[in-house]
Amino acid sequence: MVSVVEDDQFFRESMRRFMRSLGYRVEAFASAADFLASPHLAETACLIADVNMPAMTGLELCRHLSNAGRTIPTILVTAYPNDVDRNRAFTDGVVCYLRKPVNEQQLKRCLHAALTFGE
Repeated sequence: MVSVVEDDQFFRESMRRFMRSLGYRVEAFASAADFLASPHLAETACLIADVNMPAMTGLELCRHLSNAGRTIPTILVTAYPNDVDRNRAFTDGVVCYLRKPVNEQQLKRCLHAALTFGE
């Protein structure tokens, strides 16, 4: 299952539809807190999260999961890419760091990398 954590409703729904069109089971959440409180956390095989969200950013969500001992291959997306966040993301083990609007072919490659992570 792919979980999408994105505060922008349009992008969240768009990503949900795209994941379903690729044949993935997908759940979408408006915030990191909603994702962390969901029963779908344990079955998430890949996480796609926005970098810039209120309350808890995508980077903070990745760190929180890592500190809790949960390794979920993660793809971060952002409308405001920068080298500091990008470097931090890769240091924290993020599989891909993508710029919005997301290129579908690039996202497919990242999904493949995330879902075969550790094989």
